[in-house]
Formats: sequence, C-alpha cells, structure tokens
Amino acid sequence: MLKWIKGGLSAVTGMAEPEYGKDYIHSVSERVKNKQPYRETTREDFFWQAPDHTNVETVICYFSDLKTGIFGFVEVIHSNIIGLHTASQFIFRLFDSKNPDDLNIWTSTKLENFYIKDANYYADNLSFELSEDGESYHIQSSVCEQSVVDLHIKRLTPGAKMGDDPATYYGNKLDEPWGSMRHVFWPRNACHGTIKVKKEIVVGSDGQESSGDEEEEEDGDDDEEESGTSEEDSDSEEESDEEEREIVYEDRTIIFKEEDPVLSTLIMAFQGMKPHHAAKAWNFLYFHSEKYSALLMEFTTPKSYANTKISAGIITDDKEVLALTTNNNVEHLGSEVDSVGWKVPKAIKISLNGINAKVKDEQLEAENSSAKKDGGEEEEEEEEEEYKNVAQENKFNAVIEGPLNNLVERIDVMGEVPNFVKNIVSGVAGTKPYIYQYANPEEFTLQMNGGEKIHGAAWTEVTFISESDDVSEEAYNEA
Repeated sequence: MLKWIKGGLSAVTGMAEPEYGKDYIHSVSERVKNKQPYRETTREDFFWQAPDHTNVETVICYFSDLKTGIFGFVEVIHSNIIGLHTASQFIFRLFDSKNPDDLNIWTSTKLENFYIKDANYYADNLSFELSEDGESYHIQSSVCEQSVVDLHIKRLTPGAKMGDDPATYYGNKLDEPWGSMRHVFWPRNACHGTIKVKKEIVVGSDGQESSGDEEEEEDGDDDEEESGTSEEDSDSEEESDEEEREIVYEDRTIIFKEEDPVLSTLIMAFQGMKPHHAAKAWNFLYFHSEKYSALLMEFTTPKSYANTKISAGIITDDKEVLALTTNNNVEHLGSEVDSVGWKVPKAIKISLNGINAKVKDEQLEAENSSAKKDGGEEEEEEEEEEYKNVAQENKFNAVIEGPLNNLVERIDVMGEVPNFVKNIVSGVAGTKPYIYQYANPEEFTLQMNGGEKIHGAAWTEVTFISESDDVSEEAYNEA
C-alpha cells in the first residue's frame, strides 16, 4: 500500500503509533504523586473547551433508583474531526435492571444548531445548563420523541478532580502536547424530574406482542448460511415478515419526585486525540447506596505510550468526599472469550487505595520540608519515606465487588462505520472497540477500611479498544 494512502487512511480512521515510551506521556497521577490528589471542582471546571483540533467532549449524567432498579443516563457528545467537521449528539439510555426484558431503551439523536456558552450547551429542543452558583444542572431534551427528558441534578457532595489540572498530556513537550485526556466529577447527586419514553412493541400477524427492545440473536448470519437460504429468498422473507408485523409504541412516564429523588453521578470528559491512540482499554464503575457512593474511572494507554495506567477512584458519604485515590487495582474475574474475541469478565473486584481527603498539602509539605533539612544526597528517598508515613497514618482503602450478570448491551463502537473501513482498521491497527455495559441493582458491595460490606447498586462499563501489545512498524502521528 502506498504511503500517501496509508497517511490518508490514518487521518480518517487512525492507525497505530510508534512506540514513544514513558517520556511521551505526562499523566495527572504522576503530577499529584506525594501530594493530596483531591481537589474540589469549581463552576469553571465544567466549561466546554471545544478546541479546533480533533477531540471528543462530553457531559454525561447517570441516574439510578435504589428502590425500583431503574438505571439510565443522558449525555451530550460534541466532536471535532481534524478541525474540519463538528457534530453533536444526544444519547439516552433507560434500563430496568429488575425487569430487563420489559424496559431497555436506547436513543441516539443528531443535534441541530448547537452552540456553547461557557458551561452550558444548547441545540434545537435541547438545553444542558449549569446554575450560576455551580450547584445544579437542569437538563431538557425533546430532540427525540422516544426519549423526552426534564431532569434536575443537585450536588449532594462537592465535585472532585485529580490535582489542580486534572488532564493527562501526550507528546514530547508538556507545554505543547499533541493530545490530552481530562475528567472532572460530581460523584453523588440528587436527581428529580420526568422522563417520557415510547417503548417499541412489535405486533405480529397472530396478534402477539413482542418488545422492540429485544436484541437480535448473535451469529444470525451464520445460521442463515447454514440453512441454505439464498439472499434473494431471505430478502423476500424479510419483506413478508415486515408486512405481517406492525410496530406500535407504548407511552411510559418515569417520575423521580423532588421529595424522594434518585441518586446520580455526573462526569465531564475531554479526549483531545484519536480514541485508540489515547487508550487501549477502559474500566468504569459507579456505586450508590443509601449513604455512600464510589466510582472508578480508569484507562490504560497503548504500548506506544508504555501501557501507562491512569486511574481515579472517588469515595463519598452522603455529604462529603472521603478520598480520591490514584493507586487502584481492577480485577476481571472469570473472564471468557466471547463471540467477538474479547475476554469478557463475569465479575469484577476493584481496590481503591489512597489517603483521606482531609489530609492537607500543607501537612505533607511540612513533613517533606523536615526531610529536606537533613536530606543531602538522600533527600528524595527521605521525602518519599516521610510521605509514606503520613499516608500510612491517614490511609483510606475501599473494595467494590460484584457479579457482571446483567448485561445491558454490548456496544459495537464502530457499528456505524462502513464494513471496508472497519476491516482495514481492525486488520492494520488491531482496533476492535466494544463497550460492555452492566447494571446490578443490589448485589454489589462496598467495604471501606476493612469494615462491614455495604450493599448497593452499580453500573459498570468494561471497554476494549485495541490489542494490548500490537505496535505497527509503519505508523503515523496525530493527523
């Protein structure tokens, strides 16, 4: 393949990169080493950045009803492709984890005439507004008649970010990076409002109803080939089936009362480069119980950036952030290779390790200063030891674990990409992005500092993007 073809393909789909190494990744977790990593967010932290180069920026609000088992989220995604094309999408999910066959609605709607005003996002029939005091969001959307929302999100604890600048940068110069990744969080919020959905119901010629939310059987194409049915026959059968089936919609209204709100987690994320250059895998989880919340946001870079793990864990009670941790460990348990080739876990265990959020930088600096006075050539080692002593006295540990037995959906991220492009990206760059979403209403547990296990609801996402150690010999930088 000619060089110019490869270069052009890289600009559109992205190829693998050279093996740059650790000097080309400047992680936020390294910058907060030996410091208090927790910082409270401000309203300005939730301003949209919207630069004129390749990036994807999003605000997503998850909600979960501990009583009914209803999970869901609303999300606005703003993207820019190599500075030439901007687009915006509204994403909605509603899932009944206790009756998954009854309610599992997903909509994705292109937004028109969108614009940004600091922390607020607007489009035709949509507003995503942060209050002037930075305490609450109001989300309204009627862009899709199958998912009309009017939700109020009120912070119950302070927002959280890792360090003063919560971004990880890619490139050989920290002040001139060619890519970045950034997250800020509202870990625990109250959510009230109204959601109106239209559940699709297919009525057959026999008058029997079936939910339009049911997923198609996997490997359906293989079954068709084995049966010997020709493509022409198959098309005629499908047309006949469509004639015999009628799609109707059942209106559903979900109300979260202001006096009895559900719990919510809100995240703003910015990814300033091609997704599979930034990370090869992700783990995400949030947990809510009546009194406590926890979340993990973790990604691992490809080998091109030394398989670097950047991990943020947050634990709160019902009023304050207890800890923000960077030394975290995720275990995928009972993993089995599925039909698309990824080792998918059957359960997950997450250990969050850090220091109490009340420990101040001044305390750590005072301890470190005393180490420097006697340091000499061993100054750095003594400073590290003093930090460890303070951290040991104020350590915070939490373990979240539970089964991944309630699959909401396996999302083929490249499902909308033409097959020939999909095959090229998969074959050349080892890229095969899938997101596995799970909702568990009550079987997950949170254990803090070796105490009792607290049961709660958890939403989990396990994302695989590219093979772990594949680095192409012929690779290209960010276009």
